[in-house]
Parts: sequence; C-alpha cells; structure tokens
Amino acid sequence: SRPIVIGLLILALLYVASGLYRVLPDEQGVVLRFGKFVKTTQPGLNYHIPFPVESVLTPKVTKVNRMDIGFRSERDSGFGSSGVADVPEESLMLTGDENIVNIDFSVFWVIKDAGNFLFKIQDPEGTVKAAAETAMREVIARSDIQPILTEGRSIIEADTQEIIQEILDEYTS
Repeated sequence: SRPIVIGLLILALLYVASGLYRVLPDEQGVVLRFGKFVKTTQPGLNYHIPFPVESVLTPKVTKVNRMDIGFRSERDSGFGSSGVADVPEESLMLTGDENIVNIDFSVFWVIKDAGNFLFKIQDPEGTVKAAAETAMREVIARSDIQPILTEGRSIIEADTQEIIQEILDEYTS
C-alpha cells in the first residue's frame, strides 16, 4: 500500500510540474484556459494550470514581418525574370492637387501584443495591409505631387506610420 501512495504522490508532482513552461526572449506566452484567451506572459519561466485546463501558445514577437503594397516581389510569388510585378489597384493614388501617382511601398511590422494579435482580429496580415493602404491614401490625398516626388517622402512616411498605428490600436490588434 505504501509504494502505491508514493507512486501516486510522484504522479501528482509530475502533473503539477507539467504546468511549467519557458517563454524565449523573442516570444510572448499566450495562456488559454479551456481554449479561451486568459493572459499574456513575458519571457522567462512561467506556470499555467496543467493540461487539460490551460495550454500555452508562444508566438515570436520580435520577428520583423514585411508586407509589400503596390507590387509583389519574386520573394512573394515567383514572378518572371524581372522579379517584381506591379499591382495598380493598390499603387495608383490621387494626390491633393488631383494628380495620379503610382506609389509602391513596404510595411515592416512586429507583433505588439501576442494575445490581441492572435484573438482580437480575424485576419492580422490583411488588417495590416488594409490599414497601411488606407493610411497611405489619406496622406497622399492631402499632399501635392511635387513634395511626394521630392523632399516630402520622410514626412509622408512618418504621417503614414502614425495613422497605421492609430488604426491598428483602435482595432486592438
């Protein structure tokens, strides 16, 4: 009887210890209780109630993601010899002085909050793309063509980045 009790105690300790998990420096831990998002944990050794009550996802949050708007590079879809294909429905925009410009740009983004990224929006990459295109169109629509083509690029970049962040924060993404 005593070996059975000791065996059960060891099994109970192993079960409790199975709730320990490690989040690497480039990750965030996302704790799910019965499949529902509960909290986000930071890098290091953490604990959650063992399976089947809680589980943990650990997406990489320092990885820089890139999204091209107005063009697709060879890296995305293997186009012909030139390596780049224009996407006019994304790149053609109307300026404030009623000119049309063809703007190709790339958005670099990282995950700010893994829980929101995974569970608050349905299509995270599509949302980033839509926000970026909307923001760029807004900034271009209030700009004249000359600064767009010359010295105004850094201002356009800063304004667009600010609007994209506002949109994504509003979506709690």
